Amino acid sequence: MSESEQQAGNHDNATMPSDVSDRVSVFDRLATRANDFVSRAWFFSLCLLMVVLWAPSFLLIGNIDTWQLIINTLTTIVTFLLVALLQNTQKRADDAVQHKLNAIADGLADLMNELADDNPALRADCKDLRAAVGLEDRESAA
Repeated sequence: MSESEQQAGNHDNATMPSDVSDRVSVFDRLATRANDFVSRAWFFSLCLLMVVLWAPSFLLIGNIDTWQLIINTLTTIVTFLLVALLQNTQKRADDAVQHKLNAIADGLADLMNELADDNPALRADCKDLRAAVGLEDRESAA
């Protein structure tokens, strides 16, 4: 195996854009639609309107505990569900960016490897760049 073939195989741990499936699950499509729905100004306006309408409702209900329980329960449920859905879309977006960065780093390393015959200093930089491809799978957050 040639050196370039050996170096090209270094990204085995990294997922490259060409390795990513085009299949999007039902949950992913739901999360994307929810993200599109709740990220609009009119959704915020609707939420604000609900709070404005809810605020004086304690005069009609009379019992302040019931009044607080209604809004607290409603907002907690909506928040809980939206966090799960929006986290899904954020994770997929982060993964897509990481795959693109891996592809750019891998392509740049290939180019640097080709140019290393004329400029030997590029070999060390090329090796470091190749080591960075797939780093997200090997790096600890701690």
